[in-house]
Amino acid sequence: MGSPRCRPGHNIAPVTSHSRVVRPASGLAIVPALLGLVRFPHTVFALPFAFAGALMATNAVPPWPTLGWILLAMVGARSLAMALNRLVDRRLDSLNPRTAGRHLPTGRLSTGQVRIFAAASLAALLGAVSQLPEITWWLWPVPVALFVVYPYTKRVTWACHVVLGVSIGIAPLGGWIAVTGEFALAPVLLAVAVALWIAGFDIIYALLDAAHDREAGIHSVPVRFGEVGALRIAGALHAGTIVMLALAGVAALVTWPYYAGLAGCALVLVWEHATARPGDDARIQAAFGTANGVLSLVFLAGVITGVGLA
Repeated sequence: MGSPRCRPGHNIAPVTSHSRVVRPASGLAIVPALLGLVRFPHTVFALPFAFAGALMATNAVPPWPTLGWILLAMVGARSLAMALNRLVDRRLDSLNPRTAGRHLPTGRLSTGQVRIFAAASLAALLGAVSQLPEITWWLWPVPVALFVVYPYTKRVTWACHVVLGVSIGIAPLGGWIAVTGEFALAPVLLAVAVALWIAGFDIIYALLDAAHDREAGIHSVPVRFGEVGALRIAGALHAGTIVMLALAGVAALVTWPYYAGLAGCALVLVWEHATARPGDDARIQAAFGTANGVLSLVFLAGVITGVGLA
């Protein structure tokens, strides 16, 4: 996962070989530091699904201002989630050789700077929500609560991957509601599909920390079920992703390009699981980053093409 999962009370010395403390960034240097903190390029994982939900809501392109507010809401929400995760896990990150070089453990950003960034991200989310249907104003506390809870679940249960999946999986549901102002079956199925997808690839990513997690008493599916068992569970979750996406298409009465995109997503997931290998960090990183970024864009391309032909 993006950060180590540790049970409080374990006395593991902080890693120092990869975590030389430096002065916090200042001036314009804060911008790239904050973008690195939240791994901004990974916004591509969930954002296309939010746009897909918005497009599928009416089988047409929503007004551009609405798409702009959805974009701002998604960027604000994800930035808030990542900032909170980094703040909560800053000590745990310093204990893991893979994460000890992150911005907070090394001092490249101060906790005060990240707290201000989190507050600004929340403000961006709320500003966007205020321009969308009224129901979104009553619903925004749900994802924010999940963002707060998720970092702590790593300390108590191997099911933390599912909590992460749910917190990101609501993206297409949010996109749909931002356009229509109401719930429907199709976006709920989309949300379940994305939750399963996120949980599955987070399990694969957790293979990177399996050895450290066992030593430190950190909770994850690879620790609980072993690396091979973890890959099987991730595979089952990703099979469920394809099924849920197909059902969502049926519920939304989409046209054939949607299913062409879905077939592309299935091929990407097959490649992801053929690539990931326990103990091979480079292959795991490729399976995590490349495959999942491609999958979300392939899915959105299918949705856009279907809307264009409608």
